Amino acid sequence: MAIDPAALSNRGRAAARTRDWATVQACAAALLQGNSEDPEGYFLAGLAARGLGDPGAAAAAFGQAIASDPARYDAAIELAEQQRALGRHADALKLLDSYQARLGNSPMYLDLAGMVYSRLGLPERAAPLFEAANRLQPGVERLQANLAECWVYLGRLEEAAAIYSALLERFPQHQRYHYQLASLRRARDDAHLRQMQAALAASPDPPARNIFLYYAIGKALEDLERWDEAFAHYKLGGDAAKAAAGYRVEPDLALIERVIETCDRAWLEAGPTVDPTAKPAVNPAVKPADSPAGATPTPTPIFIVGLPRTGTTLAERILSSHSQVESAGESFYLQMALQQVAGAEPGGLPTPATLTAAARCPPAELAYRYLEAISIRLRGKPYFIEKLPENFLYLGFIARAFPTARLLYLCRHPMDACFALYKQSYFRYAYTLDDLGRYYLAHKRLLHHWRAVLGERLVELDYEALVSRPETEIPALLARLGLAFEPACMEFERNRSAVVTASAAQVREGMHTRSVGKWRRFTSQLEPLRARLAGAGIPLD
Repeated sequence: MAIDPAALSNRGRAAARTRDWATVQACAAALLQGNSEDPEGYFLAGLAARGLGDPGAAAAAFGQAIASDPARYDAAIELAEQQRALGRHADALKLLDSYQARLGNSPMYLDLAGMVYSRLGLPERAAPLFEAANRLQPGVERLQANLAECWVYLGRLEEAAAIYSALLERFPQHQRYHYQLASLRRARDDAHLRQMQAALAASPDPPARNIFLYYAIGKALEDLERWDEAFAHYKLGGDAAKAAAGYRVEPDLALIERVIETCDRAWLEAGPTVDPTAKPAVNPAVKPADSPAGATPTPTPIFIVGLPRTGTTLAERILSSHSQVESAGESFYLQMALQQVAGAEPGGLPTPATLTAAARCPPAELAYRYLEAISIRLRGKPYFIEKLPENFLYLGFIARAFPTARLLYLCRHPMDACFALYKQSYFRYAYTLDDLGRYYLAHKRLLHHWRAVLGERLVELDYEALVSRPETEIPALLARLGLAFEPACMEFERNRSAVVTASAAQVREGMHTRSVGKWRRFTSQLEPLRARLAGAGIPLD
């Protein structure tokens, strides 16, 4: 029987829409049997591999499709996403830049290309693609939601809020849209609150499926100063999130203990100081990003760390307003580099075993891999910021790999820091007060360790002092980091660069002290946490 390529293509694509990957594979195989260079056959094979969770095989198949037909922009954008998933970020960016001009008539691939740019930490490049997709196909939920999320990152909050409001008129039960809208602005009345309460009342789902509504309702109630009701909903959200995740805090505590055991002063000072831009002898397959002639020297990183919600984004906005500093935002590139040098599988977070293996590797290799990955976000200024708060776990590795790096640690009142974590949906160790208290104390032990090991290299910044006395704290901070004072750092709210963090909306407001001492509105509910911290000797005055 003669093979009908068009029929096989249609059948394979229809099967992909229903996630029938066995049929997609069969159609791909039949097409390639008829023509071993058929780009559609390779494309369908890539879709099947992607759907089955094999990014390596998917990337190989999409690459073959492009080799057979370089005009296949669909295969190129699919390949870029698989390259991103595999950690080949420079390759993904190069492919996106090469093909984005060919996407003008495809809302689907304009949207996917925008998503890949966003996942690479480049929302400013994603925005025009999301806009074009929405112009070509207006009213499509996914396209609108992706554009709204991008607007949040870029500070276009009113436009984002308008999209979420319009989406909620069509999908009043959509929990994430409620959550995003509640996060974008302070509640001035109970209009949105009542909508969310109605959505929760109408939900047939168990608590594990209502997590975002619990947190969003809690936030609106807190804005309206209905303290007891707010905390009750935060607790509902945290309890449901912990149950859904099956989370146990002990592995996270064990990771901190392994860091303390491994990263002592003798280890930090061991071995020669090497050039982090030199190609390492270990794992030579790592390929540096292309560098144009006359490229600027390797920039100096500024790592901003600390518990999340302690002012790390605020510090980033202040420092990135300086003419000599740019921000690479938050990335997982350091953890990715640790996994790579330790020989661990890509993805996931480092484990105690990973850290032990990474500690034996040359620091130059860690530096090289990290810089190769982060380079796609840099534009050539002398300093760049990496602002993933949880990098406080890896300060020893950072200090050893980057002898000139600036290390900035944000500190905040323990109870305010803990409460700010507790009322967010993002932080697994803060779902319950018991886990949160245990994690905070472990984090504090690690901070004391870094103070002893890193000495004056560790620059600490007090959040309360910063927001109360910016006129003195900001110049002092710049001086400690070796940066000349610039007035723009005092007017950081004018900084319009992207913010891809949980604080994307709040930090646009400028400096304020509204969050200082907020935990005291919830003293009775937070008493078990306060007692645990006080009993461990943590100052709370």
